[in-house]
Amino acid sequence: MIYSSLLFIYAFFPISLAVYFFTPKKFKDISLFFFSVLFCGFFSLKFMLFMLIYTTVNYISASITYKLKWKESKYRHFKSIPFSIGILFDVTAVFIFRTDLFSSTYDLFNLPDGFFPIGISFYTLSAMGYLIDVYKGRIRAEVNFIRFGLFIMMFPRLIMCSVVSYDKFIGIWKKRKIRMSELGAGFEIFIRGLAKKVIISDNLFMMCSAIKSLDVRQISAMTAWLGITSYILCLYFTISGISDMGNGIACCFGFRFPQSFNYPLFSSRIRHFCAKWHIQIMQWFRKYIVSQFQSVVNEKYINGFTHISVMTMLGFWYGFNLCSALWGFLMGFAVVAESRLKDVKMLKSTGIIYTFLATTFLSVFLSCGTVSESLDYLWAMIGGNKVFADSLTLYLVKSYILVLLIAVYFSTDLFVNTISRIRKTRFRIIISVFSPVIEIVIFAVCTALISYNGNSDIILLKL
Repeated sequence: MIYSSLLFIYAFFPISLAVYFFTPKKFKDISLFFFSVLFCGFFSLKFMLFMLIYTTVNYISASITYKLKWKESKYRHFKSIPFSIGILFDVTAVFIFRTDLFSSTYDLFNLPDGFFPIGISFYTLSAMGYLIDVYKGRIRAEVNFIRFGLFIMMFPRLIMCSVVSYDKFIGIWKKRKIRMSELGAGFEIFIRGLAKKVIISDNLFMMCSAIKSLDVRQISAMTAWLGITSYILCLYFTISGISDMGNGIACCFGFRFPQSFNYPLFSSRIRHFCAKWHIQIMQWFRKYIVSQFQSVVNEKYINGFTHISVMTMLGFWYGFNLCSALWGFLMGFAVVAESRLKDVKMLKSTGIIYTFLATTFLSVFLSCGTVSESLDYLWAMIGGNKVFADSLTLYLVKSYILVLLIAVYFSTDLFVNTISRIRKTRFRIIISVFSPVIEIVIFAVCTALISYNGNSDIILLKL
């Protein structure tokens, strides 16, 4: 069961929300935790069991680490043992399910071939950040298991969640407001994410899948560019759409998590793209990895090497293969090279064009499974197949031009800025009246498309 499924939209979400609202305040956390466990159970009972074990191991590791560090001074030098066990468990869990290195584990635990802990790359970063903060003495270990369980497996955060530190999570938890205004804002955010996923992303997915199925050594340059452009747009609207849905659901329950994307695709610099793409993950790597290197060495060239190394790690964390690591390396190298040219004057429009072309070009390494496949695709993009355009290119443009234009427009902040300006004028009343109607229509269209397609496919969910 995913956020964009009819079962979730018309059954699980409204039932869990109604129960949560009518539950007494002191039991609301228990209610939300119960539905989070149930949400995991809808994927499979083994996934639910895995999440409970995962949460328990991190809870115990942090608790023992904290006690050894602060309360039992004679055992203080042993605090690294439970901390290391917790970190090792988290990293091993990711590698087991994200790579083929531990394929025998599936047979050992009698796991089905399709079993996969949804969102493991995200809540693993949250768990490791929590363990590091406890070990460093920045925060206290959480005593309340239910509250810690919500930090790890609260269902609005489980898929493509906002990776926040535990102290920020507690701040959000303390400031939660359960009222109708939050409910309205939450539904608005949820519908926006649902539209991104169902209306835009799913249609783009059909286009990039059709091009992906072709022989890369025979496609034209324009078809190759259409394929990779539809891929990067599809990737953006899939991940940001699911993230928006999760944030909207959380808002309905009173939690205000930060947004994960800030219109990165048409940034004026590559470094701006990196800063706006999956914001919390970028911040996590800066806080827990980059800052550690910079505290030791602050040389200019060493910092550049550090940035490239961290971007390589981040890329690998995205796909857990050589291609995604190479994407991270090249993005990091591009940012460092760009910083050396910061004195070069450039028009904003020129910066937007070169950034989009560069990021789209490099995203080939994310879309392809192997390096050789990526190089073949890049060769096709630069006209290596000696065909600039053909009848297939014309057919794809005619079939998907509207979707592409809509995707390009809504991947910028033009629409949001326009609405914000209108809200400051006398026409704001018209916006207030028609916004709910438009949202209801969009919601109806999305559910109709989900019903027609049978299910809303999620691509690249294994993050």
